[in-house]
Amino acid sequence: MPHTIAFLLFDDAEELDFIGPWEMFTLAGELRPGDVRCYTASETGAVVTCAKGLRVLPDCTFDDAPAADVVIIPGGIGTRRERDNPAMLAAIERLRRGAAVTASVCTGALVLERAGLLDGRRAVTHRVGLPILARNPRVTLVEGARYVDEGDIVTAAGVSAGIDMALHLIRRLWGEELARAVRDAAEYYPEPWG
Repeated sequence: MPHTIAFLLFDDAEELDFIGPWEMFTLAGELRPGDVRCYTASETGAVVTCAKGLRVLPDCTFDDAPAADVVIIPGGIGTRRERDNPAMLAAIERLRRGAAVTASVCTGALVLERAGLLDGRRAVTHRVGLPILARNPRVTLVEGARYVDEGDIVTAAGVSAGIDMALHLIRRLWGEELARAVRDAAEYYPEPWG
């Protein structure tokens, strides 16, 4: 039975926050046919216009979204609106009940925080979201981490850190060998800046 990965999208989502993880998970699916199913969902199912103008036609609405093993909420300026969107919060609550992992990339952590999912946990987000998360004394910020794994909740820092988080989750779900194969297929070998 395949692992299903749900990406909850919204207007002004940051493109690489979900496209990077999408690429990693779908590469895993190419390397292990039948083991991975990815889908996108939005509140209404209408075209989503992302932060840099990319337009995405989601596969389904939040209400129609099937059960998922991993639920991913990207960041972007739209999270400031989505953290107060009852439809988004309800979708997260419904889907996370059956999921092994609920994850965020970048300021998607602000949505998880508003949903109460970061209380009593360590978390990371993009640097612009750190001051907002710091207002919640129940969240322990981990600055400088690419991602933080708290078991059923995983948060990633800004934008490209979502790729690192996705590779980590692939390692958790399928093992080191597949994670390395995906990294090699993507030729993803980040090097530190001098």
